[in-house]
Amino acid sequence: MNKTSVNKTVLISGASSGFGALTARALTDAGHTVYAGIRDLAGRNATAAADAKQYAAAHNVSLLPVDLDVSSDESALQAVRTIVGEQGRLDVVVHNAGHMVTGPAEAFTPEQLLSLYDTNVVGAQRLNRAALPVLREQQDGLVVWVGSSSTRGGTPPYLAPYFAAKAGMDALAQSYALELARFGIETTIIVPGAFTHGTNHSVHSGTPADTDVVAAYETKYAGLMDQVSQRLAGLEPESADVGEVARLITEVVGTEKGRRPFRVSYDPSDDGAVVVNAVADRVRAEFLRRVGLDDLLHPVP
Repeated sequence: MNKTSVNKTVLISGASSGFGALTARALTDAGHTVYAGIRDLAGRNATAAADAKQYAAAHNVSLLPVDLDVSSDESALQAVRTIVGEQGRLDVVVHNAGHMVTGPAEAFTPEQLLSLYDTNVVGAQRLNRAALPVLREQQDGLVVWVGSSSTRGGTPPYLAPYFAAKAGMDALAQSYALELARFGIETTIIVPGAFTHGTNHSVHSGTPADTDVVAAYETKYAGLMDQVSQRLAGLEPESADVGEVARLITEVVGTEKGRRPFRVSYDPSDDGAVVVNAVADRVRAEFLRRVGLDDLLHPVP
């Protein structure tokens, strides 16, 4: 990937911890102006906001917390207004906000699934509707989606709602890539594998509301989630580094327009998604060529 040293104005959702916080710091260290989208800055995430400000002061970088709740249209709009008001433009949107749940699929109520999709999928749509008018007007920009190898890799049980939401997000990203290309807007999907530490996903994961159904599954699948966690940890090599995801995003942002990859993976445990995604993306490109829309595979310069 060819690099450019141009400073970008970046908005990252879900930047209070995990991939989001790491990416915010990596991007600012690379010289970009980063708005760390954090929900409830003055309340539950006040410490995360203070940490971001402290990092900015200590390292003399532009890391600016901005209140962003992807479950709110108005919050997404206000975050973008703030950024454009202060910087005059917005160059990069990183869709990172997400929530994980664990447990037997049947035990999650429909309302729980709706809530999960609202954060992991619809939240990205809200942010796009707030930010894309700015990028389209500029005829320039980059949208980065932080996906998951679970979309096409080997998947253990008891994570179905989360996997399904990530698959929905990936499908949305693929279509958006084509629909934004003629506006000069690029798309990259970052595909991390499973990490058993360093992201807070497991610590903050939700559980099923229907405890009776959970109990029924325990008669046949007793302790399964603990087994899954242990076996995933066993697959994860000692060299696995969640910080590599942040570095990959930083590399993509710093790459010359028109040369950014459509998909970048980092899966130390190797669940097979790299192979399947390569085939799927090739088939997608071949189909677009067959229907005469291969210009959509790359943004207008």
